Amino acid sequence: MDPSDLQLLRIRTANAAYTATFAGTPLDARPARHLALLTCMDARLDLFRELGLAVGDAHIIRNAGGRATDDALRSLALSAHKLGTREFGVIHHTGCALHHANNDELRELVRSGSRAESVDVDFLPFEDLEQSVSTDVARVIEARLLPPNGWIWGAVIDAHHGELTMICEPAQLG
Repeated sequence: MDPSDLQLLRIRTANAAYTATFAGTPLDARPARHLALLTCMDARLDLFRELGLAVGDAHIIRNAGGRATDDALRSLALSAHKLGTREFGVIHHTGCALHHANNDELRELVRSGSRAESVDVDFLPFEDLEQSVSTDVARVIEARLLPPNGWIWGAVIDAHHGELTMICEPAQLG
């Protein structure tokens, strides 16, 4: 690959243009809306526009499937206890690559593309989209890492239309 084809060149060019006019930010590391969202890494999701968020409003934790992994729980706990977050949302989406996938096929895909074994990796695929949201909301609650005065909810967002559908109504942590 020619180095000029790398995305890094585009990224560095865009960053230079941005910093040329950037005057700094008055924003704090604490999310202005005291909100943290756990969602998928899918590039089609533009949660800022879809949910009416601005930079600085919320922590957005993204991973494959928006799953409540140990690392996601770590991030949510730090968001709450170090940075004052009190509302937590789990958002999965339609058309997720993990929906109807299976671990064996995903492990083989990784093995054939990297020559590394991934037999110990659980990619956390799921069959039922709504159930995956409920499962991850329950995992966050059961971890008991978040403050009891906080709130949690779960939803599915349509990756094609941006419509948000509630799966788990807001519930107080406790």
